[in-house]
Amino acid sequence: MNYIDGFVVAVATANKESYRRHAETAARVFMENGALQVVECWGDEVPEGKLTSFPMAVQRKPDETVVFSWITWPSKAVHEAGMNKAMEDPRLKNMDMPFDGKRMIYGGFQVIVDTGAKA
Repeated sequence: MNYIDGFVVAVATANKESYRRHAETAARVFMENGALQVVECWGDEVPEGKLTSFPMAVQRKPDETVVFSWITWPSKAVHEAGMNKAMEDPRLKNMDMPFDGKRMIYGGFQVIVDTGAKA
């Protein structure tokens, strides 16, 4: 079954276009190294919580938007090899991040249910 890398980050709302360009470059690198799909989602309805929430998790500031992203890999082994190669790629290694990487939340996940994407 597929393996997923998931990410949540806060991005300055004014930097949306810069982030989109960053994400497109990173997506190309991940796809060249075995990823099946890269999805980047700009927050639209991301409510503040009282106990937990995406905004709280990334310490979102008033002028920031929450971004939710994931990379789909065919397996954990392909993820490990592909991510290692991607992190050494000069396009990523030398890239300025248009967000505070210290507030990014990320993790790797084994898929246990997948109904498939439908248009």
